[in-house]
Order: sequence, then C-alpha cells, then structure tokens
Amino acid sequence: MHKYLFGWLFVLFMALTATSAFAEDSTAVTPAVTEQVAAAPAPASEAALTADKIVAITADDGATTSQAEENDLFHKSLTAIWLLVCGMLVFFMQPGFAMVEAGLCRAKNVNNILMKNALDICIGAIMFFFVGWGLMYGKMGLEAGKFIGFSDFMISSSGDFLNWFFQVVFCATAATIVSGAMAERTKFTAYLAYSLVISAVIYPISGHWIWGGGWLSELGFHDFAGSTVVHSVGGWAAMMGAIILGPRIGKYVKGEDGKIHVRAIQGHNMPLVCLGVFILWFAWFGFNCGSTLDGTAHESMSLVAMTTILATAASTIVAMATSWVIGKKPDVSMTLNGTLAGLVAITAPCDVVSPGAAIVIGCVAGVLVVLSVMFFEQVLHIDDPVGAISVHAINGAWGTIAVGIFGNLETLGNVNSRLGQIGVQSLGVLAVFLWVTITSGIMFLIIKKTMGLRVTEKEELRGLDIGEHGSEAYNGFQIFTNM
Repeated sequence: MHKYLFGWLFVLFMALTATSAFAEDSTAVTPAVTEQVAAAPAPASEAALTADKIVAITADDGATTSQAEENDLFHKSLTAIWLLVCGMLVFFMQPGFAMVEAGLCRAKNVNNILMKNALDICIGAIMFFFVGWGLMYGKMGLEAGKFIGFSDFMISSSGDFLNWFFQVVFCATAATIVSGAMAERTKFTAYLAYSLVISAVIYPISGHWIWGGGWLSELGFHDFAGSTVVHSVGGWAAMMGAIILGPRIGKYVKGEDGKIHVRAIQGHNMPLVCLGVFILWFAWFGFNCGSTLDGTAHESMSLVAMTTILATAASTIVAMATSWVIGKKPDVSMTLNGTLAGLVAITAPCDVVSPGAAIVIGCVAGVLVVLSVMFFEQVLHIDDPVGAISVHAINGAWGTIAVGIFGNLETLGNVNSRLGQIGVQSLGVLAVFLWVTITSGIMFLIIKKTMGLRVTEKEELRGLDIGEHGSEAYNGFQIFTNM
C-alpha cells in the first residue's frame, strides 16, 4: 500500500506544482471574456455569416428593417435557443439525481425515491410560478428590496417567460438535494410539504440576495451558476432535515463496550449510481455554460466548459486516491461522489478562474468530500445515505470561497481587493448558511410536530415502497436483506 500512497502523493504534488503559476496570479485568466464578447465587434467572418444567413424582415409597409435590428433579432433568437436547450439539460438532472439516490439506497425504498424525484420538478414549477419568481426576481421599494423581491407573481409578461423557464429548473435542483440526505425513513407527505416551502420561500429569498439584485450582489458577491444559490441551499436544508429526522434504524449501534459503532448500510445498485453521475455530469454543462445567459458569448461558454470538466476530472481522481489511502481500496461510491463534488465546487467560479486554478479547486474538492462524509457519519453521527451534505453544502461553500482566492479581479469588475473579495464570498456563505439552517430547521420542526416527519419503525423495516406506496420497484424479484 505504501507504494500506492507514494505514487498518488507524487501525482498530486506534480499537479499542484504545474498549476501553481495559474493559481497564484489570477490575471492569467483570459481577461473579462464576457465583457469582450459584449463590447468587441464581431469578426468579419461572423458578420458575413450574419448578413448572408439572416433573411431580412419586411415590415407591413414593405420596408426592411435595418442591419442593426436584424442583428438584434439574431442575437435574441440565438440566446433563446441556447437558454431553452441548456434549461432542458438542467431539467435532465432530475433523472440523474433519481438514479444516484435510488442506487445508493436499499431496494425496498426505490419507488419512494423515484416518486420524490418525479414530484420535485412538479412542485417546484407550480410554487416558483405562483410565489418563488416574485420573491427572487421581483422588485420592492426602499431598503427592503435588498433582502426580498415582491412583484411579478404569476408572471404574465412574455419577456420573462424564457428567464422563468431557465430559473425554475435550478429551483427544482435545490429541492431535490434534500431528499437524498433524508432517504429511507421520511414520510411522503412530509416530503411534499418541505419541498413546497423550499421552492416557494427558502430558495427564492436567498437567491434574491445574490441573483435578484439584493444586498450580497451589491457587495460584489459572485456565484456564477449556483454553488451557494442552489447547492449550498439544498445541502444545508438537507443537513437540518437529517439531524431532526434522526438516523436510519441500525445505522448506529451501541456495543457491549458502551461505544457507538457505525454500521455501513450499502446501496443496492452501483450501476444506477454510475449512470446517474454521468447523467448529472452531462447535464451540468447546461447548468454552468447556460449561465452565460447569452447565446453568442462563445468565449465565455468555452472557458466555463473547460474549467468545469477539468475541475471535475481532478476531483474524481483525488477522491479516489483519498479513499484508497484511507480505506486501503479505491471506493466506488466515494469516487463518484468526488465527481459530483468537483461539479458543485466549480459551479461558482467557473467563469472567472484559469484552467489551472480549476484543477486546484477540483483537487481540494476531492479531498473535502471524502473527509466530510467521514466526519458527518462517524463524528457527528448524522446519517446521510447519499452524502448530499458533503457534496452540496460543503463543496458549495468551498467553490464559493474559491472565487475570492482564484478569481480574476478584472473579470469580477474590480469591485474588491483580493482579501476583500474573499471576505465578501465568505460573508455570503455564512449568511446563506444561517438563513437556510434557521428557516429549514423551523420548517422541519413544525412538520415533525404536526403531520409527522418520520414513518413508523414497522414501515421503515419493511420498506417505504410497500408502506408508503403499496408497490415494489422490483416486483417478482426476491430481495434478501437482514434489515
């Protein structure tokens, strides 16, 4: 084993050495790519393509529009297609999460998991239409507008339909993260209730602070595609839910020595987990690249795609190496969670860091996810069947702070100094942590005291598929279990 340890440490050392030049000097990043795209004239070849391919629009009086109007129409149309396609990719994350969660849990609870993931987008869409969009992107006078929006409920302006569609799939992503940490022992009715509140209130209000023109955005806080806005919100809510719900039966057993022993409860289908992770990785390009919000921002899209895949690759390799060193064998579930950790971590800084810095961010994420899973499970005794807290909350926070450490200050707008940007990013992480833990904690306690949060012991042992839904995911198969 020592030879493997030495080998991995050597590889990691070489990777960090090779990227240090990129990481140390953030000015190595291609400067202000999004601003360049917006400000610089189109290359001659692109201008010719536009002129040749766009058919002039004829007005009622027979006069054609100007070239500037044609170009504007082309830009708007291309952006609409880009955001629709990327929004569909983000929507495709729902089956990815369903496969990961189903595979990491036991066969007797799969139908319950599939139901919850199917309902996430449904509840999220309805609540974001009626309430969430208005709280997140609405306007409000005076100082209150820095903390909450309050207009445009049930939007009727066609100019907002495209943005609403792209944002609603992000909202559904935040809600679906929670169900993984609370899997295998939560009432289905309780799930419906907390998913509604997260989609309608908790996610939109903190989202307003950052993406809706609120107080954090005024300070220069940067979260390009949602490490904090989406993933940390889901992760911190998942943590509070898991704490208040309690662990699964048999997870923590008191031995004859009086000590609490942690029992591993294995998932039933690792091929499903692997498939789900690859679906999520694929769909994540829509998550990150689509957040350029501009169908012609080719330079920014390219940088985002490159940093996303590099950080994820690095995180996967390092997570595997870390689990290998600690557990003496490369662990499959830890490695795949390393993939998701890298994706979450690079989501906030993907447009403002160099490719080399992205690798460093991914390497840190790979170590963090393994150590964090062990810490929550073995030290804090918080039962998280899928590692959602470590993947989304912890690495969402890391990726957000990494903006301040590695981000190009020019691309960020030179609002803050290096230390100032780190401070603003850290403040945002803390503010969202407090908001989500307090509000979701109150929500889960209310649900627990009213409708009940947890199924009965009999239902849990038998499986939620039968107890909650009256059907089995694997009908006709004999499932052997000692639980």
